Amino acid sequence: MISPTVSEQTQPTSPEPITLPLHNWEALHQLEKEQEILVLEGTVTSAVAAGAGVLGNPLGFLIFALAYKPLIRLGKLARIIKVMRVLLEEFQDMGILVFPCLQVPEHEPLDLFVIFPEQIYLLISIRSKGECKIVFNEGREMLYTKHERKGLRRWLPCPLVELSDYHSWIGKNRRTFGISANAIRKYSVIKLMVVWKPTQLERHREHLYHNQAEMPVLSLSRKGTALVIEEEEVLSFVRATLAHNQAKVSK
Repeated sequence: MISPTVSEQTQPTSPEPITLPLHNWEALHQLEKEQEILVLEGTVTSAVAAGAGVLGNPLGFLIFALAYKPLIRLGKLARIIKVMRVLLEEFQDMGILVFPCLQVPEHEPLDLFVIFPEQIYLLISIRSKGECKIVFNEGREMLYTKHERKGLRRWLPCPLVELSDYHSWIGKNRRTFGISANAIRKYSVIKLMVVWKPTQLERHREHLYHNQAEMPVLSLSRKGTALVIEEEEVLSFVRATLAHNQAKVSK
């Protein structure tokens, strides 16, 4: 019986390299291009026509803009661009990965998924509801919008529930982002809701706040815990979170 040659023997195969979804500066530049198209068109509803090639653009050129409902596209892209640019400029030397506008089945897109390798994961949902304040009812575990004339209105779908569902989706699709099972268990996953002006946060009872490296942050329980901050606190929050995480590692 003739033994197979080395070339004929079954060779171990190395895992195929992972192609990550569009992220960091390439994704940011794409967002900015789509924002420019929406502005040039003059109305958000014409974004569909632009994506279909009416302006000479190939079908599907608006990768991110078309993920959102027509009436919120311009505002949503502007907010995501601002937060994404701040994060990349501040933390690019730390190997940060920022994935914008991830489409999650049966939900609004996850605005930003941020990875600080071997440190933390951030799920960021950026929300604005116009001229109102955001109120959390502890007994019902529900978010409400508080309007001067219209009173309280329940916020549906609840952003806190959506953040929990985003968390589950990331766990099931972790390989898409190059995350190992060990890493998803080992490192902190933080669900963060960023309230954007003109919407504001109502002041809540003191026990609902916890100190993140001496920074008081509203911590709300609904299908797990989510942290809620206002737009101007994003950079301070991330810095404080990284400092807090580093302090734990150093102990």
